[in-house]
Amino acid sequence: MRPPGEWMSYRMSEGDSIGDSVHGKPSVVYRFFTRLGQIYQSWLDRSTPYTAVRWAATLGLSFVYMVRVYLLQGWYIVTYALGIYHLNLFIAFLSPKVDPSLMEDSDDGPSLPTKQNEEFRPFIRRLPEFKFWHAATKGILVAMVCTFFEAFNVPVFWPILVMYFIMLFCITMKRQIKHMIKYRYIPFTHGKRTYKGKEDVGKTFSS
Repeated sequence: MRPPGEWMSYRMSEGDSIGDSVHGKPSVVYRFFTRLGQIYQSWLDRSTPYTAVRWAATLGLSFVYMVRVYLLQGWYIVTYALGIYHLNLFIAFLSPKVDPSLMEDSDDGPSLPTKQNEEFRPFIRRLPEFKFWHAATKGILVAMVCTFFEAFNVPVFWPILVMYFIMLFCITMKRQIKHMIKYRYIPFTHGKRTYKGKEDVGKTFSS
């Protein structure tokens, strides 16, 4: 028979070995979701250069969602929330990463060019195009899932939501356009301007 102290140390070492065998390797569920996340990220990386295809798929998904809402005649509050979310994403997409109003009295950091002969600086967005597309697509998918649950079908008079959204869109875009005019920037960069040199029209003399 083992002494009490030796028996306790034996049980602790046995428990540690069992714990190591259980916790030493990740569980099957953890490995499954990790692998799923890796596959998802791989597909996102592959889709990065195909901008037109990505947005076409998102527009198609948005059309399917609108048809579903029209046929169900409900879930207007979910659609309104989706529209507000997309509007916020769009404003962040049009806004510069560094607000020019914060850089007016400071010479630190990059600023947007305001003169034609200034050095070329590309427009850096607060929300890059890929993240904009990814967030917009996820928003549509979440809204689509919500239409399968009656709890999200809050009764509301939808024309009021439409009018309120139009007013909010116009006010927000007006403020954004004023900001663009005030600080003289365009939220699109087509590349650095190139200048052609003078053509050599001189005569060639043969010796």
